[in-house]
Amino acid sequence: MNYKPAVRKMCDARERRLIVNLDDLRDYDREFCDGLMKEPAAWLPAADAALKDMAINTAGDRMAEALKQEAFFVGFKGSFGDHHTTPRTLRSDKLGKLVCLEGIVTRCNLVRPKMQQSVHYCPATTNFHTRIYTDRLSSAAASGAPVSSSAYPQTDADNNPLEIEHGLSTFIDHQMMSIQEMPERAPAGQLPRSVEVVLEDDLVDRCKPGDRLQIVGVYRSLGGGASGSAHFKTLIVANNVVLLSAKSGAGIAQQALSDHDVREIRKVSKRKDAYELLWKSLAPSIYGSDYIKQAMLLLLLGGVEKNLPNGTHLRGDINVLMVGDPSTAKSQMLRFILNTAPLAIATTGRGSSGVGLTAAVTTDKETGDRRLEAGAMVLADRGVVCIDEFDKMSEVDRVAIHEVMEQQTVTIAKAGIHTSLNARCSVVAAANPIYGQYDVHKDPHKNIALPDSLLSRFDLLFIVTDEADEQRDRQISEHVLRMHRYVQPGLEPGAPALDSLEQHLSVGTEEPAAGTNEANPSPFEKYNPLLHGGLAASSAQSRKKGKKAKAPEVLTIAFVKKYIQYAKSTIQPVLTSEASEHITKAWTNLRNDDAGPNQKRTSPMTVRALETLIRLSTAHAKARLSPDILEEDAVAAEEILRYALYKEVVKANKPNSKRRKLNKPRRGDKGSGEESSDEDGSDSSDDDDEDDGRASARRSSRSMRSGSRAARRRRSRSGLRSGTSASRPT
Repeated sequence: MNYKPAVRKMCDARERRLIVNLDDLRDYDREFCDGLMKEPAAWLPAADAALKDMAINTAGDRMAEALKQEAFFVGFKGSFGDHHTTPRTLRSDKLGKLVCLEGIVTRCNLVRPKMQQSVHYCPATTNFHTRIYTDRLSSAAASGAPVSSSAYPQTDADNNPLEIEHGLSTFIDHQMMSIQEMPERAPAGQLPRSVEVVLEDDLVDRCKPGDRLQIVGVYRSLGGGASGSAHFKTLIVANNVVLLSAKSGAGIAQQALSDHDVREIRKVSKRKDAYELLWKSLAPSIYGSDYIKQAMLLLLLGGVEKNLPNGTHLRGDINVLMVGDPSTAKSQMLRFILNTAPLAIATTGRGSSGVGLTAAVTTDKETGDRRLEAGAMVLADRGVVCIDEFDKMSEVDRVAIHEVMEQQTVTIAKAGIHTSLNARCSVVAAANPIYGQYDVHKDPHKNIALPDSLLSRFDLLFIVTDEADEQRDRQISEHVLRMHRYVQPGLEPGAPALDSLEQHLSVGTEEPAAGTNEANPSPFEKYNPLLHGGLAASSAQSRKKGKKAKAPEVLTIAFVKKYIQYAKSTIQPVLTSEASEHITKAWTNLRNDDAGPNQKRTSPMTVRALETLIRLSTAHAKARLSPDILEEDAVAAEEILRYALYKEVVKANKPNSKRRKLNKPRRGDKGSGEESSDEDGSDSSDDDDEDDGRASARRSSRSMRSGSRAARRRRSRSGLRSGTSASRPT
C-alpha cells in the first residue's frame, strides 16, 4: 500500500502520527514486522525517523524547517495474532513486546507537562547549556541507555551558577490512566483485572472514564532496584488508541451470528405469536409475573435514541422498578437480566453510594494528582444496571442518579475537574415497601417511600404482592417441587455425581458442552415437564373443558440473546400516523383517568409517560423485527403501562370490550390477578360469557323467588282481612 497520500494528508492536518496497518507491513517486509512485534524498543525509533524524513521531503520548503523541530510517531493497527491479549492474560512473556488489548477506562489522571530538554543560561560566561532527560518510559531507556536524574543542573563544569530558561525548554504532554477488562468478559466470581497505561504527546485526552477502547502499545516494566525489591511495576506505553464506543455495538462484546442464526431469527419473527414466545421464554423458572416478563423483554430490546440538531437528547433506554413483598422473585428477575443482557452490572442499595454509581474524584497516592474514577452507571454505558434493595439507599445517594436516569450523563464539578461522562444505560431496580410488606388498604404512594421526582423517571413501576390464595399457592408449590425434582441428563435420580456414566474424570480435558456437536442447533428447547411445566397454557381450564393441553414451546436462552442482539443492532422502527394517533389518545385517557378521585396510581402521570408509550411501542416493534411502529404495538404498550399504573387488564381480543380492574386493590403480579388475565383470548372470553350467563341466571332465580314470596304475603294479608270481616257482627 502506498502511504504517501496519507503522509501528505497528515502534514496538511498538522498531525504528527501516522497509523500503519500491520498486515500491509507484513506483506512488504516480514522481517521488519516480526522484529517490531518482538523488540519494539529497537525498531520503533527507526520507523519514527523514517516517517520524519518522509514528512520533510513531502512538505514544501517553507514547512520543512518547522518540521525538523517536530517529533513524528508511527502508530499501528491490524492483526496482532497472539499479541492480542486482555488485562487478565498479560503475562511476563509479553514484557518488552508490542501488544494490543481492549478494555474500559476506569480512571484518568490530569494531563501534566513532562520536560524532555531543558535550556540553562550562564550569566558569567553568557553561554547556553542544554540537558536531555531520559526517564524509564523512553525508548532509549528500554534499549539500555542510562536513566538521567530529574533534578535541574544548578552549576556548570566551572561551578558557575545556571538559570533555567523555561521558554526555550521542550515539554511533552503526559497522562496516566487505568483500563479494566470489560465486565461482561470477566469470569464469574472473580475481580476484573486492570493495567496502567501511559499516554504521551498527541494521545492524551483521547478518552474519558467509561469509554471502551483498544490500546496498542509496548508492555514495559519499571525497575524496582532503588528499593532493592525484586517485584516490578508493569504498564503499557501507548502507541495507538482506538475508541470502540463510536463503533457498531458500542464496543460491547457480542456473539458472532451465523447465516443459520439469522435465518432462524427471521423465521421466528414471522410467527404471529413471536412476541408471546419471546417473553414466555424469559425466566421460565419464575412462575407467573407475565407482565413483568413482558416489560423485561422490552427493556432488553430498548427504544430508539434520538439526538436532535438543536442539542436535545431523547433517551431510548427503559427503566423498570419492582416494589413488593419479600420472596416474590424480584431478585431472581434481576439475576436473569444479568445473565441475559450483553452488558449488565449488578449492585445493591446498601453496598453502593451516589459517587459509586456515578463518578468520583480521587487522589493518586504516587503523584498526588487528581483523577476521575468511573462508577457503575458509567461503566454500564449502553448496558443495564441492576440495583437490588433500592429502598435501602440514602436519599442523598438516590438524588445522584436523577440526572443519569433522564439525561443519561454524569456531570462532575469537583476539585477543579469539570466534565460530563456518558451513562446511557437502563436501570432495573427492586425495592421493598416502607412497612416491609405491602399494605393493600393504603395508597401506593404511602407504601412506596420514594419521591415522585424519582418515580417519574421509571417508565414502569410494578407492585408485587404475596397474597394467600389456595389455588394459586397450590400451583406455585407444584412448580417449585417440579424444579427440585429435575435431574440433569446423564444422571440417575438419587445417584452421586461420580456414578454418572458420562462424567469425564480425566485431567486437563474439557467435557463437551451440550449441543456443541450440532452444526445448526435448534432455537427451541426440548420440552421437559419438570422444567417447563409452569408454562403449560391454562392447564386447569383445559382439563375442565376436556381439551388436551399442548406442550408449550420454549426458546433457548442462547437464541434469545442472539435475537435481542440482532433486533437491537439492525432494527430502528419509525412511528406511523396510526400508532401516533393511538399513543396520543392513550396518554390523554390516562391523564383523564388520573384526575379521577378513585384512581390509585403507582407513579405520577406526567409527560414522561407519553415518552414511555413511545419507547414501549418501539421495543414491541423491535420484537417483531418490524421497521414500522404499528397500532398494535401502541396497543400492547398501553396495556403494559395501564397494568403497571392501575393494575388494569385490557382485553385485546374484543374490539369493543372495556377495561376491567382486578377485584382486590393492588393485587400482586404473582397473585391470581395475572393468572386470571387473558392468556388464551378465546377461552377467557368464553369463561367470561359463561360467568355472565350464570350470574344472570342467578339474578333471575332470585327475582322469581322474591316475586313468589311477595305473592304469598299478599294472599295471606287478603285472607286475614276477609276472615276478620266475616267475624264482625252485622
